[in-house]
Amino acid sequence: MIEAFELTRRFGEFTAVDGVSFTIPDGEIVGLLGPNGAGKTTIIRMITGFLPPTSGRVTLGGRDLFGDDVSVRRQLGYLPENVALYPEMRVEEYLAWRGRLAGMERAAIRRRLPEVLDGCLLGGVRRQVIGTLSKGYRQRVGLAGAILHEPRVLVLDEPTVGLDPRQIVAIRELIRELGRDRTLLLSTHILPEVDLLCRRVMIVDRGRIVAEGSPAELRERGQGSVAIRVELESEVAGAAAALASVPGVEQVRAEDGDPRRFVLACARGADPRAEVFRLAAASGWTLVGLAASRASLEDVFVRLTTRDEEGGNAAAREVA
Repeated sequence: MIEAFELTRRFGEFTAVDGVSFTIPDGEIVGLLGPNGAGKTTIIRMITGFLPPTSGRVTLGGRDLFGDDVSVRRQLGYLPENVALYPEMRVEEYLAWRGRLAGMERAAIRRRLPEVLDGCLLGGVRRQVIGTLSKGYRQRVGLAGAILHEPRVLVLDEPTVGLDPRQIVAIRELIRELGRDRTLLLSTHILPEVDLLCRRVMIVDRGRIVAEGSPAELRERGQGSVAIRVELESEVAGAAAALASVPGVEQVRAEDGDPRRFVLACARGADPRAEVFRLAAASGWTLVGLAASRASLEDVFVRLTTRDEEGGNAAAREVA
């Protein structure tokens, strides 16, 4: 079990994390979501022991992570988003070295290596020099190093980045298996991954946890509000701002980065499709799609974390 108590981290006058508390028991996979700059990485660095909090504390199994006993930190495995590896070492050599750093006996390393290499799909490159591997393979080497010593707590930051679809499926299944008997915190920008793997989700914005619950519970909070999906025949300058001005529209974002497609998060009970149609007709736009759907986890995430910096209508900001 990992517990965070009132974690706060300041950098000079700037407060990156402000009084964050949570508990993750064994056997639970929890997703940590947040936009860039929300404080997510700072939280991860504090709960993995890489950055001491300004105030507050972290415990693993009831023991202080920043205490004098190094064995507490050995109960934790961490895969950062940007894995630091030694490019001149061979995969098997590197993993054995990681095992020794974690205090493993040589016999235990020999027993675990085949299991980890197989689970992380590394058997075919076990004797290959790390510097010659692709980004996807290096990511898997980092994951293998994080789980080799069988930690009780596992923190994974973007574990499937750089992997192809087949590898993503295999690593997700490994993560699901790992989370059955240990504490697992998963940070990712891939929201479908959260739906597939996580029992509970914490959404962080501006250094605080702004929402927490299962993916189904978070979607339930968005029920009663409609997401309008708008598709134009061609890109139109100023379309996002115009759509944001429609009554009942709270937020506008480009869908999948496509400047012709928009998702409009609407106020509870509002359905402004008719107003959007009239706007398009008056503006000379050619609509090729206009449909309403219930709020998805992505819609809830955007609603909670997209705000107007000047404190005005928070919902009218375009996310490009």
